[in-house]
Amino acid sequence: MTREAPGITLNNGVEMPSIGLGVFQTPPEETRSAVAAALGTGYRHIDTAAAYGNEREVGEAVHASKGGRAAVFLETKIWISDYGYDETLHAFDKSAGKLGIEPRSLGCWLARFAGVRAARVR
Repeated sequence: MTREAPGITLNNGVEMPSIGLGVFQTPPEETRSAVAAALGTGYRHIDTAAAYGNEREVGEAVHASKGGRAAVFLETKIWISDYGYDETLHAFDKSAGKLGIEPRSLGCWLARFAGVRAARVR
C-alpha cells in the first residue's frame, strides 16, 4: 500500500507535493528506473533540470507510470546560457519536448541568473 505525502498549496492555487525525487547526478541510464521506483512507492513530484542530462528519461518513466503524466508534478530548470527572454522560452520548449509534455503543463520551471531566482508555476 502506498501513501501520498501531503501537498502544499501555492499562491496560485496549484497543489505541489511536499516530497519529491530529485535526479541531480543520476546517470541517464539509471534515471528511468529510479523515477519508476519512486512513482511506484508514492512519489508524485519529480525534480530535474536541463543541465542534468536526464529529462528525456524522466519523461519516459512518468509516461510509462500507472498514473501517467496527470498524476505527477514535474519541475525543471534551465541553464544560465539560456539567459534572455527568447532564449528562455526556447529552453523551456526544448525541456518540455524532452519530457514529452506541453510547456504549459509543467508543474514548475525555474530560471536562475546572477543569484536571482525566478520561478513560474503553472
